[in-house]
Amino acid sequence: MRRTLYLTLILVLAVCFGATAQKAKSVILVYLDGGPAQTDTFDPKPNMGRDYHGSYKGVCKTNVEGIEIGEKLPLLAQMADKYSLIRSLTHGSHAHETGHYAMITGDTSGGAVVYPSFGAVISYMKRDTYKGVLPCYISVTSANSRFNEGGFLGNTYKSFDTGGKPEAAQYEVEGIVNQFVSRERMEQRMAMLGEFERQPMNKQEIDSLRDINMEFIWGNTREVFNLHNEPDSVRQRYGKSRLGQSCLVARRLVEAGVPFVNVRMTGWDTHKKHFQKMNTMLPQLDKALSALIADLDERGLLESTIVLCGGEFGRTPKILWEAPWNGGRAHFGTVFSYLVAGGGFHGGKVVGKSDKTGEKVAERPVRPCDLIGTVYMLLGIDPYGTLPHASEGNLPILPSLLDTTKEGGLLYEITDLKQPSYEK
Repeated sequence: MRRTLYLTLILVLAVCFGATAQKAKSVILVYLDGGPAQTDTFDPKPNMGRDYHGSYKGVCKTNVEGIEIGEKLPLLAQMADKYSLIRSLTHGSHAHETGHYAMITGDTSGGAVVYPSFGAVISYMKRDTYKGVLPCYISVTSANSRFNEGGFLGNTYKSFDTGGKPEAAQYEVEGIVNQFVSRERMEQRMAMLGEFERQPMNKQEIDSLRDINMEFIWGNTREVFNLHNEPDSVRQRYGKSRLGQSCLVARRLVEAGVPFVNVRMTGWDTHKKHFQKMNTMLPQLDKALSALIADLDERGLLESTIVLCGGEFGRTPKILWEAPWNGGRAHFGTVFSYLVAGGGFHGGKVVGKSDKTGEKVAERPVRPCDLIGTVYMLLGIDPYGTLPHASEGNLPILPSLLDTTKEGGLLYEITDLKQPSYEK
């Protein structure tokens, strides 16, 4: 009975919601795996004393009056009019597995069904309209490994992981670019395959798959991953770090029409030696992310490309000076921050607020489903729609969005999207 009422509500909302106005064509998720500290990045607390700000007492004033960010992000500070900050994200989980799951799927319902990542959902939704040779959903260099990203949609819609090192002299992409496989050797392999294919089978289907695979491996699409096609000045602008060159690959993939690109960078789980690590990682983030946003903007792509940056949660505002942490920050899902830009998101705004120490949501809580649901809307996907489950029938895309007992809501205040009357 409860499930019937639940699905009836979804149907009513979907009818009321109607068609969504598409603003964006692609998404780039710069995912800081491990959990970046919001107080060192997008929500600094410089007046709270050494136990909170640690080595970073200063802040960067941005080019938008009233907005300040961490002192290690001076390049991003110069372009705050291009992005907005969410300072009140919350899901309450302090564990990597549940934090990842919440931020990658938007599902915090606690149900038994394993939901797909929002990259997989977008890939599914674009299955009939995306005609590119490259996969619809690509991770540079790997997707989240804490759960099956395809969820109940299956592996067809999960991420293609490039592997390799974009910052290396040659970026070797799994299954596509391999320095030990020359064109001559590939042609020999194709000749052997031709002998095999002479056996009775569905030749039309095989020819189609072979043509697609060969175009993928040796066609023009292969050049998307060839960073030597970029001027060295551009590569330097992004930074020659793993993160910098991965962001450059993401821009090239979006130029090629790929709908969802996940740039996953590990190393942000800084329980120990937090500030020593941040002294290297934050400048790399500053350079890479500012270059990505500026480059997309200069190429006329920012208007149609959503850029998101954050992790599975934040880190404790109060520093753990005692042994064995010796100046670290622990997991913190109570309140943390994300940067959003492009694709219909306004720039120069701040959504939500943490309290004076950064330990609680003070204003306007934002749930993972609120952020992901807004991304769906900007892509023309109904966040109140459904997805097919093999045994459960049609299930809501974002079940947590339908939970009216929790505070939150889609991010209408930083988009031109109109809030439907039934949500008010």
